[in-house]
Amino acid sequence: MDKKRIISIVSIVLMSVLLIYGGILANQVFSKNTKFSEKEIYVHIPTGSSYDEVKKILGPLVENMNRFEMVASKRSYPENIKPGRFLLTAGMNSYQLVKALRSNVPVKLAFNNQERLENFAGRVGSQIEPDSLTLLTTFKDSIFLKENGFTDENVLAVFIPNTYEVYWNISAEKFRDKMIKEYRNFWNKERTEKAAKQGLTPVEATILASIVHKESVKKDERPRIAGVYLNRMKLGMPLQADPTVIFAKKKKDNDFDQVIKRVFYNDLFLNSPYNTYKVIGLPPGPIAMPDITALEAVLNPEKNNFVYFCASVDRFGYHEFAATLPEHNVNAKKYSDWINSQGVAR
Repeated sequence: MDKKRIISIVSIVLMSVLLIYGGILANQVFSKNTKFSEKEIYVHIPTGSSYDEVKKILGPLVENMNRFEMVASKRSYPENIKPGRFLLTAGMNSYQLVKALRSNVPVKLAFNNQERLENFAGRVGSQIEPDSLTLLTTFKDSIFLKENGFTDENVLAVFIPNTYEVYWNISAEKFRDKMIKEYRNFWNKERTEKAAKQGLTPVEATILASIVHKESVKKDERPRIAGVYLNRMKLGMPLQADPTVIFAKKKKDNDFDQVIKRVFYNDLFLNSPYNTYKVIGLPPGPIAMPDITALEAVLNPEKNNFVYFCASVDRFGYHEFAATLPEHNVNAKKYSDWINSQGVAR
């Protein structure tokens, strides 16, 4: 056999081997390698995860782990693991899986109407990596509070209800810092000046807004209610806000899960800085997280001469307003008679 023929045969054999190897490699890299039924699924890789821990997370989702590992090794993934939230779609191949695990997808974090800082920490902790206890400790950090002029009681005012985009693996400190930045953005010069015209600081405006928020779910009525409370404050009257009594009772009982539908006369004597029937002025902190409409109602209140209001029995969800006590007593009796007829005990 001549030399050229030998070289030709060897070349053919090598080419065949390369084609076979290339086919195997292509199968390893580009064939489907998922086994979940959903169209798409999010995977969360905790901060500090090892490669073995990542494989355990992916185990129920990847069809052939050997194929994934081969591609991951070639792409240097085991040495460059990123924590975060990653989107996988059904039918991805191993190459696409590794690529997806390098693209951290932000969370659209939403919160509103949280009654206490503890509730807020729980709500946020269910959406990002830091747990509720870590978040709560970070929010109540004494240095943070002192530097930014807040207290344990009023720090809930920092958090403006909205939808925010953050990475799932954001630290508790970075999340808190983002929220204080958003707070400052919200309380711009215009809003701060509007609060000052009502004789309020931004924190005081938030506390009053929390009461307005709890008093009425009717957004179109909130500026009128804000006007009533501001009238009372100007006259030196107690706010006499039932929602503050409810909050005080829940706080005293250490039970914020209880449902209180009615405030009784004896409740008005509860000793608490949150009981605005006994304490003149605002309570020491928000009684809930007011939404934007409640905040805007305090900043842009209706100008009126009302100093009293009670729930309406003719327009459910709304209130009847009065400028004098005799007028209010008529409205209050009408409501009391109605609620007694409904058998509402608490």
